[in-house]
Amino acid sequence: MNSSYKKNRSDKVPIPHSLLRYRELLDDSLRLSVPNCGNSVYKLLEYAMGWIDEDGRPVSKSKGKALRPTLCLLSSVASGGTIQSALPAAVALELIHNFSLIHDDIQDKDKIRHHRRTVWAVWGNSKALVAGDVLKIIADRSLTDVKDKGLNSIISNRINGLLTEAYLEMIEGQYLDLDYERRTDVGISNYLDMVSRKTGALIRSSMNIGALLGSEDDSVADTFRKCGSAVGYLFQVRDDILGIWGQETLTGKPVGSDIRRRKNTFPVVYTISKIGGSDKRELLHIYQKDNIDDNDVQSVLEIMDKVDTRSYAQDFAQSCRDDAVKLLSSVNLVTKPHKDLVDIFNFLLVREN
Repeated sequence: MNSSYKKNRSDKVPIPHSLLRYRELLDDSLRLSVPNCGNSVYKLLEYAMGWIDEDGRPVSKSKGKALRPTLCLLSSVASGGTIQSALPAAVALELIHNFSLIHDDIQDKDKIRHHRRTVWAVWGNSKALVAGDVLKIIADRSLTDVKDKGLNSIISNRINGLLTEAYLEMIEGQYLDLDYERRTDVGISNYLDMVSRKTGALIRSSMNIGALLGSEDDSVADTFRKCGSAVGYLFQVRDDILGIWGQETLTGKPVGSDIRRRKNTFPVVYTISKIGGSDKRELLHIYQKDNIDDNDVQSVLEIMDKVDTRSYAQDFAQSCRDDAVKLLSSVNLVTKPHKDLVDIFNFLLVREN
């Protein structure tokens, strides 16, 4: 595997235009989906979506990448469909993603996301849990708009089923991720199964649903589903790299943040599988500690350097990117959105936050 990754980047990789093209449309549609009735719970949702600050003042731009809804829209257009027919599903996907982030931050005890405090860190666990539950219900409700776009009932029912299956898998994956913390018997296959659920389910369904809406062809939709699986691995492995070696000024989290949380991410699982002797004993000892300090983080980083973990993880991400591009090339697609999707895959391989 030949990676084009530059090991010591100091510049921020620009977001491709293909990830920005539908941002305003998506943002407007998302705002319409969230009630503005004065109830304080909706203020928490507006904060979670990046629309206001802690004091309720408007924020100029959403901080998220809107990756999942954009993949859905582009998959629809690339396979011969329209933006409008896929928009309700795209909105539902982004709402479900944000619902999961609110709950994940509570479970992972993460106080910072996108360089600002998380919902639970501002309003407490109980209110954040309620806000996440409300956002999930709003996502379900937004799917009813799919039937209003001229789709036959069979397709619209399948879309509902695919999305329900996706967020069930996502929750299963989150449980596995929590269960794997501090465990030392997690292998690469365990990790990939967890990732295919926690991260991969929504990304996979984004492309699957988009292509099904665009083509109404099961074989085309299945190819996009497989492509989405590869993109899910790509996204998460790169995320794992940033969770250990990412620049704090770009990620908003300190170097080695995933080590401090004792997360069994791809670099950790790979390193444990490759080392032995005193290095393995030291790493396992650190991961059993209640509190991991700066010296512990440095020790883990040095052990990882011995087996070139960072390069191996990036090469694995590169192979996932290559798989995704190859799968897209196997079907007849509309040229421009096809290129847009590849641009996004390339960005995911080198993103810095």
